Amino acid sequence: MPGAGRERLHRPPGRHYSKRDGVSSDEILRKGMLLGLRNGWGGFVWMMKIIIPVSFCTELLAWSGWLQKADFVFRPLMKLMGLPAMAAYPLLVGATTGIYGGIAVMVALPFTKGEMTLLAVFLLVAHNLVQEGIVQGKSGINPWKATFIRLFTAALTVAVLAPLLVGGESSVAETPVVLSSHVKTLGEMVLSWALTMLSLAIRILLIIITIMTFLEVMKVKGWINGLVRFLAPVLRVMGLSREVGFVWLTGVIFGLAYGGSVIIQESRAGHISREDIETLHLSIGINHAMVEDPALFLSLGLIPFWLWVPRIVVAILMTRLFTLWRKFLPRRIAA
Repeated sequence: MPGAGRERLHRPPGRHYSKRDGVSSDEILRKGMLLGLRNGWGGFVWMMKIIIPVSFCTELLAWSGWLQKADFVFRPLMKLMGLPAMAAYPLLVGATTGIYGGIAVMVALPFTKGEMTLLAVFLLVAHNLVQEGIVQGKSGINPWKATFIRLFTAALTVAVLAPLLVGGESSVAETPVVLSSHVKTLGEMVLSWALTMLSLAIRILLIIITIMTFLEVMKVKGWINGLVRFLAPVLRVMGLSREVGFVWLTGVIFGLAYGGSVIIQESRAGHISREDIETLHLSIGINHAMVEDPALFLSLGLIPFWLWVPRIVVAILMTRLFTLWRKFLPRRIAA
């Protein structure tokens, strides 16, 4: 029957195809690639609508010097975390702009190796909070809740590690520091931002297209279940369900920003419960981009153990605690 092959391809999301459906292997592969390209481009456009305005506004704030003036919000926390007051600068910049901004400030100030390690641990958990908070909010978790958990977890982890890494000693006196980010003219700042954004946009486009194409091919080929079974032991250790396997892997490898469109699409597909979505975001909010982000700090001479292990341990602990709290809280309310 003419057109029957095309009609068979219009199946519900997540349905895989086989030769028994009357669809050839080439048609199956082409179907997955076309869906991946279409969804990848749509996800890229959606991400750019968030990233471009948020990035420019944050860059403008950093250039104006307002971020430095707002560091008083962070200063009271520095002492609790075993850090000097000037540590507020890289944490504030990193929390609003991302890992690159935080590192740029870190290397400009006289921190010890121990203090730099603590800053790295904090920033690996709590960075780019505005943009990534929006992504998490679009995926089904309250963005304020997600951001608070990341900040709280980052601060608590650093406070616990501080006695091991700095021994209560500060590198320099509590003197004010002047950052040089506002020395550029407005035009130079805009040009620098535009070039950086262009490079970032190209990277995001390539990553999203690759992920989405791979995901759709796996769906139509029926390989998703195999991947989830392969990840099952890891997911159990992390305190997560099998249903979130691919989304978790996307976040862990590519992060919340680069993998945002995939995370959002899969979270909204309807096959993941709200409880599993919240648990997933608690885990990947703390522990994401496990390849690229920690590697950036290796250039500072930091010990790899502190860049990878604490985040994994804390993500497991927080996920387990959240699961127990969710399990027993309704009973306490009912009582």
